[in-house]
Amino acid sequence: MTMTNIPQVKCGIISVSRDCFIISLSENRRSAIAEACKKKHETLTEIKKTVENEADMLLAVEEAKKAGCNALVVFLGNFGPETPETLIAQKFDGPVMYVAAAEETGKNLINGRGDAYCGMLNCSYNLGLRKIKAFIPEYPVGTAEEIAGMVEEFQSVARTLLGLQELKIITFGPRPQDFFACNAPIKSLYDIGVEIEENSELDLLISYRAHKGDKRIPSVVDDMSRELGREGNPYPDLLERMAQYELTLLDWAAQHKGARSYVAFANKCWPAFPTEFGFEPCYVNSRLVSRGIPVACEVDIYGALSEYIGICVSGDAVTLLDINNSVPKDLFEENIHGKYSYTLQDTFMGFHCGNTPLCKLKKGSIKYQLIQNRLLENGNTPDITRGTLEGDIAAGAITFFRLQSTADSTLRSYIAQGEVLPVATNSFGGIGVFAIPEMGRFYRHVLIEGRFPHHGAVAFGHYGKTLFNIFQYLGIEHIAFNQPKGMLYPTENPFI
Repeated sequence: MTMTNIPQVKCGIISVSRDCFIISLSENRRSAIAEACKKKHETLTEIKKTVENEADMLLAVEEAKKAGCNALVVFLGNFGPETPETLIAQKFDGPVMYVAAAEETGKNLINGRGDAYCGMLNCSYNLGLRKIKAFIPEYPVGTAEEIAGMVEEFQSVARTLLGLQELKIITFGPRPQDFFACNAPIKSLYDIGVEIEENSELDLLISYRAHKGDKRIPSVVDDMSRELGREGNPYPDLLERMAQYELTLLDWAAQHKGARSYVAFANKCWPAFPTEFGFEPCYVNSRLVSRGIPVACEVDIYGALSEYIGICVSGDAVTLLDINNSVPKDLFEENIHGKYSYTLQDTFMGFHCGNTPLCKLKKGSIKYQLIQNRLLENGNTPDITRGTLEGDIAAGAITFFRLQSTADSTLRSYIAQGEVLPVATNSFGGIGVFAIPEMGRFYRHVLIEGRFPHHGAVAFGHYGKTLFNIFQYLGIEHIAFNQPKGMLYPTENPFI
């Protein structure tokens, strides 16, 4: 499915030039970057007005806006004028990256020397004086080809920042009883520009009932049938109920996003949901996230936020999982030990009832929620507890991460890269055997010590670098990661 709920980035590049330097040096270097981006199939709009002073700055920003740019690269082709170049970020409504030119050759260090390495220091200092937020890469100085690589990386950062500016999280709650881990102070959302609309699950039920007999239901049922195939669809009678629910959520998103462009949901899904709606919502949740609309389980507002960030970063479907259970020793010895360079404590199982998209499962099928079936149907033939999408999660690289507010409205985060192993779980739900280097220490000194909830967002690929950059840009002071062996956590016992 196409990602329809994230921004499309149109990036422009403005070159700046200090008036005592040769302006063509900056302009020619700018054009070389645009050409290098073209070779990477990366679109970059050249803003022809080169900035030497504040009047130029206003003209260049206006040119960028007229060109439809929603993100900018400010390029120091030479030393650069520190006041006008920093005011670009102040006047432009969108993410801005600052980069500087490396010198091309030792054979032309008279008229061909730009001193942008020096100018970048003054640029950063001036940004700080004005309290202007901007993105600066890890090493922001490069040749045209190297800066084209920075522009490519900036796309994901810009897409995420633009998405958060226009995001509304819609909830249907309250959270289930005894789920204090899903506590969500909303002030922190406002701090990073995210809007929220909180509703009762009764509001959702009324809207669902109003969609009974909707003329669009048969086409959604047909689409579900095609997606699942015969083997994945053992309960065809259930599809009409789930199609009705999918349309309910999509219509609510369209009618309630208001002044925002993008939507994520955090919905209550048990224990009353299956009783009143007549099914489990997991499969529908999986379908929406596969098109870029997260539907976080258990009214997990910051889970929904984290999922949305993961979608923007990866441009792909994500999931939300419980950091759920340890891998049994016999399963580890039989399937992992000697085949992979992981210890038992590096592994765990990530699980949720059935919200992981079909495209991220090795093989998926509609099933019933075993635990809820015991609770609500006394373990008998399932009816209302059907609707989970279950199967082992496909093997491959992953990034496990979360952005979370503490009870006192302080944002904290963690990022850990690892993989899903091609090991059968022999269990139920949407589940996989995960391996993260030094997971045992990370589990104790970040997840437990940091009082993070049991849900983590999963992006399918290694996106730690981009996520770290985004969290830094958002002003998150605490960004934890799975520290390698020999690098102690502050609370770790050094005598172990």
